[in-house]
Amino acid sequence: MRVLLTSHGSIGDIYPIIGYGKALREAGHQVTFASAPLYKKEILKAGLEYFNLPPDWGQEIFTEFMRELDRLNHPILQLREIYSGALPFLSKLVDRVEEALATNEVLVSSYLFPYYKVIAERQGKPYVSFAFCHNTIPSPEYPPELVPALRGMPKFIQSAWNMMFWRLTNVVVDKSINQIIGKELIKRNLPKARNFIMEPAELVLTAVSRSLMSERGKIDDRFHFTGFLRWQEEESEEEETRISSFCQRERVPILTFGSVAFDDTHLIMSRFERNWPKGKKIIVQTGWSGLSVEANRPEILEVGKMSHDQLFRHAYCVVHHGGAGTTASVLAAGIPHIIIPHIGDQNFWGAEIERLGTGLILKKKRWPENLSAKVQLIEAKHSIREKALEVKKIIQEEDSATNSVKALENFVQQYQPAKAITKVTIL
Repeated sequence: MRVLLTSHGSIGDIYPIIGYGKALREAGHQVTFASAPLYKKEILKAGLEYFNLPPDWGQEIFTEFMRELDRLNHPILQLREIYSGALPFLSKLVDRVEEALATNEVLVSSYLFPYYKVIAERQGKPYVSFAFCHNTIPSPEYPPELVPALRGMPKFIQSAWNMMFWRLTNVVVDKSINQIIGKELIKRNLPKARNFIMEPAELVLTAVSRSLMSERGKIDDRFHFTGFLRWQEEESEEEETRISSFCQRERVPILTFGSVAFDDTHLIMSRFERNWPKGKKIIVQTGWSGLSVEANRPEILEVGKMSHDQLFRHAYCVVHHGGAGTTASVLAAGIPHIIIPHIGDQNFWGAEIERLGTGLILKKKRWPENLSAKVQLIEAKHSIREKALEVKKIIQEEDSATNSVKALENFVQQYQPAKAITKVTIL
């Protein structure tokens, strides 16, 4: 089977799909990953074929785009910003995806770009959506994120309430997308977005743990939990020596915000430096924001881009933003989290980690002043560390690679293309 994968955005949008591509390739399938040139090196390292898609942005432009997202305080506004960023090269993007799909049999795309479904249907090929988080899976058992649950009310009232808000969220999201790119879609003979939340695709691969995350209630069968799909940088012997020398066989807190970027990084890190206890070791991963401490603090070690698995072997707890990829890595490492949410699904992941009992949430407004106290709380709560190890064992027992590959194989085998496409709607 020849599979075309595509995703755009930050590392958290790319690495899980690289992990999926690797699983498909090891199962004997031919895999092409269409994405921006920024990720070409990583895609090729994983043994996948690379296909160039716009934008041809350097790291600094992607970083600034992440800063713009961080300035917005609501997921809908962030979604609008994502589509506004894509608008200037949307037409070329459609052309390139059509070209890439012509030599492949099935298209698997990040859930953020549902209009790719129509491109696949035009070529009579199956389309699959790929989600990094389960916060957008509708169900009568719970309401959308940010909507209060009617706990204590009769079940039928709760279900009606929940579904009303899922449908309302669906309308708002569709309208938000169409306000930004609707005219351009029509120019390209593509229909406007419809049912982004309720029916994104006939199969949605949801790359999170089935055992830990799927027992939230009744959901549509189209949403298939595969288990976490992860891909890692190659490990560095030089960095291992440096970190081991710093840690001296002691596990330490690690601070990383991954590809999140925000304003006033220097001022924020100055506040962190002033409030972090003298003599207490911590590792700071610079990430896209360029986290650094200018003062001479031998107990603070800065590291750059490197494998999560390698870095987290030295961690007592990981302080992070709550991105899907980093959260999965910390869960897999069996260590506690302190999550400081910034954008998108990060508040949701923070709530899930607290539900699992493997970590704590820290609000970003005053995190530099409050971080030390949260770390002390993690140190005092043996139950959090014990629960983190239990979760690690559960994840180790899941065969996410096999689950995700079989789901796609079964879907493609049963797929029957539409007889004729005269008017297509995006589901």
